[in-house]
Amino acid sequence: MKTNGEVSASLAEWLAENELPSHDTIWTSPSWQIAVRRKLMKWFRREARDLPWRHDVTPYRVWISEIMLQQTQVATVIEFYRRFMKSFPTVKDLAEASEQSVLSHWEGLGYYRRARSLHAAARKIMDEHDGEFPTSYPEVLALPGIGRYTAGAILSISQNQKLPILEGNTQRVFSRWIASRSPVSDRQAIKLLWKLAETALPSRQSGIFNQAAMELGALICRPASPSCDQCPVGSHCQAKRLGLQDEIPGKIKKLEYEDRIEFAFVVSEDATSFARENSRYLIRRLPEGGRWAGLWDFPRTTEQNYQKVEDACRGLRTEVGLPIEFKNQLLTIRHAVTRFRIQLNVFSAELKIDLSDSEGKKGSAMRRAPRPWRFATLMEMSELPMSVTGRKIARHLESRD
Repeated sequence: MKTNGEVSASLAEWLAENELPSHDTIWTSPSWQIAVRRKLMKWFRREARDLPWRHDVTPYRVWISEIMLQQTQVATVIEFYRRFMKSFPTVKDLAEASEQSVLSHWEGLGYYRRARSLHAAARKIMDEHDGEFPTSYPEVLALPGIGRYTAGAILSISQNQKLPILEGNTQRVFSRWIASRSPVSDRQAIKLLWKLAETALPSRQSGIFNQAAMELGALICRPASPSCDQCPVGSHCQAKRLGLQDEIPGKIKKLEYEDRIEFAFVVSEDATSFARENSRYLIRRLPEGGRWAGLWDFPRTTEQNYQKVEDACRGLRTEVGLPIEFKNQLLTIRHAVTRFRIQLNVFSAELKIDLSDSEGKKGSAMRRAPRPWRFATLMEMSELPMSVTGRKIARHLESRD
């Protein structure tokens, strides 16, 4: 490791006390820190993208954008953010909304736990902070769904508090700056990068520095084929100096997917009116603790890995408590959830049930469907938050009208 006479006593002590991965310690030099800050922030002021959350900056607006941007690309988030802020412009609006309304606005962003945490946090802010988003780090960190990175991002960007941040882009940028050879999944590597993120902060305008570092990772210091010739701080980057920009950060073990077959059934209330404008289909709100909790979906298998539609249909008869009989395959949807790579086979189905009331007249299937199941038209489904595959099935049915 490279030594540097400019290392402060406190930082030298920290380095001595921590067992750290192989890297270049040039980042401990005040002259290196000053040069990187100046060039990076100058570049950001000139090249920063015009994003909606960078206007009228408040803790609330930064919070919403940061939660949306977790595991989601900027291009995808922009329109979701605008629509969300139009419906819920304040903490009060978000807290007073129903969970179903919040989930409807989140539909398509995925990772729905984020939306439920937002809703819970908004209600906590109303109850404990009189509707004002807190600006104390411990109080922000105590809100549901907010960790060290998000709290630092909210308060540094909106309040210029001197708080470090570390997320996917800055992990990669900082690793390359100091030529850290360790994967960012390594505990000691993460400890080192947090210390670098803290040490590199300027005494003022920390929010600008943090945004600039993230922007550099998004636009220039990309995971593959970084544009080192366009980097404003390339002359200070040790990975570039050593020609290691394509190897750093170290590779993280890729997730190995397990192939899985699942089945979904489109159960019409009346088999004679299948795929008509007024057709009603069996759906339910998914329970807490499971996949897509709180969203609505068609009957489908998730708990057991059936290989045949006959077995899947038999299993769902027991789960739903209704005599479902499958008919024709409508479509196949391929998607991935957590560690599973799923082939979802969607079948039309009939409900073999006597819907006559006590007087012998045809009764309401809505009354007969056991809770939490209900029948709904496609128009009614358009007002409900649905799972990704559930929405695809509904759109397929709309195309058949």
